[in-house]
This record gives sequence, C-alpha cells and structure tokens, in this order.
Amino acid sequence: MKAVRLTAWGRQPVLADVERPVPREAEVLVRVEAAGLCHSDVHVVDAAPGALPYRPPFTLGHEVAGHVTALGPDASGPTVGERVALYGPWGCGLCARCASGRDNYCDRRGDLDWHGAGLGRDGGMAEYVLVPSVRHLVPIGDLAARQAAPLTDAGLTSYHAVAGLRHTLGEGTTAAVIGIGGLGHLAVQILRAITPSRVLAVDIREEALALAHRSGAHAGTLLRADTARALRVRTGGAGVDAVLDFVGNGATLELAAGILRPGGELALVGSGGGQLTVRKPGFLPPGLRLSLPFWGTRPELTEVIALARSGALHVATEEYPLSAAPEIFDRLRRGRVHGRAVLDCSS
Repeated sequence: MKAVRLTAWGRQPVLADVERPVPREAEVLVRVEAAGLCHSDVHVVDAAPGALPYRPPFTLGHEVAGHVTALGPDASGPTVGERVALYGPWGCGLCARCASGRDNYCDRRGDLDWHGAGLGRDGGMAEYVLVPSVRHLVPIGDLAARQAAPLTDAGLTSYHAVAGLRHTLGEGTTAAVIGIGGLGHLAVQILRAITPSRVLAVDIREEALALAHRSGAHAGTLLRADTARALRVRTGGAGVDAVLDFVGNGATLELAAGILRPGGELALVGSGGGQLTVRKPGFLPPGLRLSLPFWGTRPELTEVIALARSGALHVATEEYPLSAAPEIFDRLRRGRVHGRAVLDCSS
C-alpha cells in the first residue's frame, strides 16, 4: 500500500510502498478515506533529532477518517464497513485518564516514545491504518470523510478550548478568536453553536477575516498597532471576556493581554513561541485565568462529530491526492493553505 513516511529527521516525507498491516489481538484495520494535514505535522517533520521521543521511520497523519475493513480476534464493537474517525492522541491506555477517554492528558505521556497516530506510531496518510483499540474509533455515519478527518484535531482542539471557557461565556459576553486558520475558523463556529457570546476575529490576512465572517464572526479586524484600542471600543471600553489565541506569538499574546477585561480568560492554543511575563504589578489584567488546552477528549470528539452532522460545523478544506502530500508540507510552511488541507486516500 502507499503511505507518506518520515524516514529520518531532517528529511522531507516520502511516498513509499509498505506492507498492508494485519490486525492482531484487539487491533482494528481501517481503510483510510481522508487524512488531514496541519502545522503539527510540519513541526514533527522539521523537528531536530532528539527533540521528540519518536523513532523514524513511521507513517505520518493524525487526522483520519475511513471505514473498518478487518478486526483482530479480540476486537469487538465496530462492524466491517462501519465508517469511523480516529481519536488521535493515544495514551498508555492504563491510567485513569485514558480509561475515561482523556488520553490527551495521559498520566504516562512523558514515558511514551509515541503520542498517537502519526506521532511516533504509523498514522493515516496511507491507504490503511492499524488502530490499537476500538476505543480510538468514533462513528461518523454519513458525514463526508473530508469533513470528518480534520475534525479529529482542528475541530476537537478548538472544541476543547471553547469548552474550557464555556462557563464564562454567557449572555452579554464577548470572545475574541486570534488566528483564523484551520482551527480558528472552527472555533468561531463552535462559539456560535454552543455559546451566546459575541465573537470577534483577528488575523493578519484579509482572506482569513473573510473566512471568519463566513464562519459566523460578528466582526473582524486586522492585527495592527491600534487593534487593542479598536476592540476595546467595540466592547464599550470594558474589554473581552475570553480570548482564544491560535497563534501564540509575541504580538498575539500582547494583544490578548491588552483586550482582556479584569477576570477574563485566555486559552493559549497556538505554539508561536511568544511569552507572557507574569509579575505583580504587571501588564496582565487582574484576575486573568490562563489555560493551555491540548487536543481534546474522546467524548468531546463524539460531540464534535454530532455538531458537524447537524450542519452547525463545516470545515473549509483544500483537497489533494495522497501523492501530493510531500509538496503540501511546503505549502503549509509558507502559509499557502487556507482552512485545512485534506488528502483523498481512497483512490
């Protein structure tokens, strides 16, 4: 079968022929219909030797949807032909958090030399992917695979971040989403779907703001020197109740600190290398609460899939054949992908 493989650190991924896996014990074999690509994949490919615990070679791809084709002798639950999405963050499977579907916060994460599909273990940028347990599968029904695949990370991570702020986003509140890319445009939709909050969008690209408006943002603005003041004006001077930062660089964190009202909440999702200086007194608003959401839980993925099937959530995608994957990594590095890049692995 064809698979997109990371063969060594510092090398571009290659499309290779590998043997189709055979499920054993409780494993499940899934025929991949679609696989998403994101900046996390680029970070893996571009990582320096020793920066990650993974051991190449392995197949990339942690955003995966397809259908079950075979089960190991100890696997039970899904039927052959059932269409599923893969819950990507595979934990140890033994701790209390994994048992409750919170593999993203596995207690033994630091001891593992893999973190999930395409993250040290063979992933879904391939014709088939071997899943270690049925607990990593979520049914998708008739939802298109090109929609379901990116929901397993872009959708799930955004949902998890919003869910952590939901308690503070009641009637009359305002939320700001910084960075309207693969995750940010879904965060806008999720905010509109599960909270009554007013949603403001910020980006450096006009086309990203257009995507934010199509996704349901009430207003959008380019990131400029006066953006904090402009957003405060929109909130009557009080500031916003919550910020979701999907960039995480110095400029966006400075903006977040400048627009949050006292007692506001900041969910930092992006890994752009920015820093927040904590000091008292300091430039951070009093009472600020900071969260560092990572991916999401398996029950939350079920909720995300349900939102998409209801029509409340739609991923803006650019679709490519599996063979184009190596070149798409370069497009991602240059910021040339709008929304989410998705590979058609079924042809």
